[in-house]
Amino acid sequence: MATKKNSQAWAEAKQRCRLNASDIQMAKELGMTPKSLIKNIPGPNQKWKAPVKVWVRDLYEEKFGKVLTTKNQEKPVVSEDWWYDEEDLPF
Repeated sequence: MATKKNSQAWAEAKQRCRLNASDIQMAKELGMTPKSLIKNIPGPNQKWKAPVKVWVRDLYEEKFGKVLTTKNQEKPVVSEDWWYDEEDLPF
């Protein structure tokens, strides 16, 4: 049974990383902890780093070959606007 402290940690990770229930489920199946998710939030100078939501889904798909979906969605919706074109890079 989950402890109250553990539940609070997952709730904080869900809020800070902007995850939904299926993202949390994928992270748990990958063996991640709330602390590991929060540590991987990209900083302002880490434009190359994917958002935690995208990172978890990519790892899950790589390991299990599919992404969990919610009942209302056929495929999870991930905003791709975080990615930069090569023209935007300074090098």
